[in-house]
Amino acid sequence: MKAKGSITYKTLNEWINFRKQIIIEAFVAGVLAGGIITLFRYILDILGHVIENLYHILRANPVWIFAWAVFLILIGYIVGLILKEEPMVSGSGIPQVEGIITGYIKVNWLRTTLCKFLGGVLSIGAGLSLGREGPSIQLGAAIGQGLSRLLRRFRVEEKYLITCGASAGLAAAFNAPLAGVVFALEELHKNFSPLVLVSTMVASLTADFISSSFFGLKPLFDFSYLTIIPLEKYFYLLGLGVIIGISGVMFNTVLLKTQDIYGKMKIKSELKPLIPMLLSILVGLYLPGALGGGEGIINSLNNANYSLLFVMILLFGKFLFTMVSYGSGVPGGIFMPLLLIGALLGDAYGIGMSRIFHLNPAFIKDFAILAMAGNFAAIVKAPITGALLVTEMTGSFRHLLALSTVSITAYLVTDVFKSKPIYEALLERILKNKRAKITINEENKVLFEIAVCVGSLLDGKRIKDIEWPPHCLLVGIKRGTSELIPRGNTKILPGDYLVILTDESTFADLNEKLSIMATELKGIHLNKS
Repeated sequence: MKAKGSITYKTLNEWINFRKQIIIEAFVAGVLAGGIITLFRYILDILGHVIENLYHILRANPVWIFAWAVFLILIGYIVGLILKEEPMVSGSGIPQVEGIITGYIKVNWLRTTLCKFLGGVLSIGAGLSLGREGPSIQLGAAIGQGLSRLLRRFRVEEKYLITCGASAGLAAAFNAPLAGVVFALEELHKNFSPLVLVSTMVASLTADFISSSFFGLKPLFDFSYLTIIPLEKYFYLLGLGVIIGISGVMFNTVLLKTQDIYGKMKIKSELKPLIPMLLSILVGLYLPGALGGGEGIINSLNNANYSLLFVMILLFGKFLFTMVSYGSGVPGGIFMPLLLIGALLGDAYGIGMSRIFHLNPAFIKDFAILAMAGNFAAIVKAPITGALLVTEMTGSFRHLLALSTVSITAYLVTDVFKSKPIYEALLERILKNKRAKITINEENKVLFEIAVCVGSLLDGKRIKDIEWPPHCLLVGIKRGTSELIPRGNTKILPGDYLVILTDESTFADLNEKLSIMATELKGIHLNKS
């Protein structure tokens, strides 16, 4: 009876039950996240049209510019107060979600939901160069966390529901359920887990159904009539991939530097959002295409033939305005801005190739689409997610090979320059902030899974021959559809999932150490500094 009352027994028992219930709970998370994100997206769509019409009025009646500036100052100050009250809703929110899943960050889910929703509506709705996808992912993750708390789930189970909510948020934001699933595997968990795959698939498809029921089944971008690039022209894609890779390195470097500049400013933190808010007036009057996420401009690339000069001006303006907007820390994502920057780069590249090498101008639109996926791969360093996201957003699966070619090339270029994934770099900065850390109850136990890769330090070793880190108990091994009870002579094979039990206070560090042991190749010692 004593064992049944222990925390360890309860943790193991809850884990077994959770794996049976995860499908139903993932469905509920998808419904809740899909509903909230659909509302969020609907409000931003309305505000986007309002801002567009407003600047038409301001250009015709400049006398109203001062009144609009006063209103933006008020909006900026409110956003600043929100960030002061809840710093964890700054930026896209994706680094915060990754920090929560790895155990480094603890947040109040209800306060996060309310502050992120309001802050995102005010910041993105005011016309800043920000996207809705990051806030949608953080909102979905917070809803998944809230569901876990309401159901009184253990921390390890909460991690899966947070992931379900995050993938549902991305699916509802872009009507891209497959990208939502792969994003959870490639970016949030960084390994393939059958449990994560099944649960996020249910949540993403559910959220996408709700979003599509409201917005329709049409892809976000209408690029249905595109010319297929022949294989003998693929060397042009390699050149595009190199350019996009270099651009991605610049994007990440400048974005982090911009945050440093904001950090050194000797003004109150709640006043910093006023800088992009006031700058948005100049952008709206003279370069309206740089306002907002950029969905309208991307769609227009399919029909309009912009001059190279206009594309370069818009590209430069969008880049700078994105840096100023995101660097200030206001709630908003970079998915859509970086996709537009990639599309403009691809468009400029296509125009250049058609003029210099007399390439068929029909390929210009293709380059714009391919460059979006490449820029995502270069900046986020999640090439599979980028390729699937752009494929679902454009509704064309015929370009998957070309998308992959540009994405992988851009990814390799960023590796040459040793550029970190942007969300990993942003998470490191958040963790330096003491306000992001909360005392953890050492009595709570945590179960988590580690996937063993081929040729890793654990591959082929017997359990008794492995020097396990302290505070670590191997309680199970998942091998295919079978579950093994670990013994000293049990040999670990590639593809195994190790089920580890530890204290909540040691989870984050232990997860990192075991992940290295399960993925790092034998005889190769990576520099982690």
